[in-house]
Amino acid sequence: MSQILKNVLPIVLMLGLFYAIVFIPENKRRKKYSNMLQELKANDEVLTRGGIMGKVINIQDDFVIIESGPERSRLKISKQGIASVVEEKDKTIE
Repeated sequence: MSQILKNVLPIVLMLGLFYAIVFIPENKRRKKYSNMLQELKANDEVLTRGGIMGKVINIQDDFVIIESGPERSRLKISKQGIASVVEEKDKTIE
């Protein structure tokens, strides 16, 4: 019994450490991203995963319409295509 415990204990500890290093931070990141998408509202400045910055015009179930560029082009993108909401302090381009 003692020999089995000595053989299994390192594997169990490695799996626990792997879980703590990989899965816990990933779940926190996923939860933060989900909250960001739920709190998205009109007139928010967003950055898409493709690098396009624009202002949210309309929010639908799974899609968002953003306005971007000097011609105010409107793009319909998936909510999952939004990388982040641009904060006011990040808009220091003058």
